[in-house]
Amino acid sequence: MTTRKIFDEELLNLHEELTKMCSITESMINDSVRALKTLDRDLGASVSETDKNVDDLELAIEKKCMRLLLKQQPVAKDLIKVTTALKVITDIERIGDQASDIGEIVRQFPDEHLIKEPTHIQRMGDLAVAMVHQSVEAFLNESEGGADMVIRADDEMDTLFLEVKEDLIEIIRKDGEKADQAVMLLMIAKYLEKIGDYAVNVGEWAKYLATGVHREYQ
Repeated sequence: MTTRKIFDEELLNLHEELTKMCSITESMINDSVRALKTLDRDLGASVSETDKNVDDLELAIEKKCMRLLLKQQPVAKDLIKVTTALKVITDIERIGDQASDIGEIVRQFPDEHLIKEPTHIQRMGDLAVAMVHQSVEAFLNESEGGADMVIRADDEMDTLFLEVKEDLIEIIRKDGEKADQAVMLLMIAKYLEKIGDYAVNVGEWAKYLATGVHREYQ
């Protein structure tokens, strides 16, 4: 087997592992938001447990990348593909951490009812999943257009966060006894907004692969 073929097969395996890591984090985001809507504390706790799988995959992919760098000694574009993959898995792992934090908040939720229907938070969760999925797809396919979609979507995420914040501030003004829950809901919204930021980071690396130029969009 030629060196080129070996490298291509190992890179494909790395991409498969990254796709798996992304899929797990998407499920974690969905589960954490669903746990909030239903106040399912057990489901919230399970998200934190799942985060261990993301951490394990990050370590496994890091090892694959380092093995590729040491054994194959890639140059030019191949070197960029491997080193940017190391950047991407760090962002995906952080996305898992944010989803885990949301699950932990739900697990410790003090009330039996939400002070308001979390419509905007649900939309943020759906958008976060879409952004994470699109950003990794853009990276794997070296798609500048796909990355641009993620970057544009972040504007909607930021707008949704501000709407959640304003709604919760108004609730506190009317009833100070609801402040504790309002703060917890705001933290959840902030974690989802941060997931959007990490997805944009992945999108930036996708654009770098496609264009050779790295630019920050936040």
